[in-house]
Amino acid sequence: MPIFEYVCRECNHRFELLVQGSTEAACPKCRTTKLDKQFSAFGVGATGGWAPSGGGPCGSCGDPRGPGACSMN
Repeated sequence: MPIFEYVCRECNHRFELLVQGSTEAACPKCRTTKLDKQFSAFGVGATGGWAPSGGGPCGSCGDPRGPGACSMN
């Protein structure tokens, strides 16, 4: 059962939802089904622990200049 991330078009509420079979997603705040599915970055099992998938060279923000180059550090 996949977990999807959504943004509601009506109230702009962001949420995750565990989708089972033919379940139709609805906003838990306003109950509308007018939703936009979002790209979801997820962790992938790696030898010795967890690693981000597709996080980029930096590993935290994905800045292409490498670790320590962005304003987050």
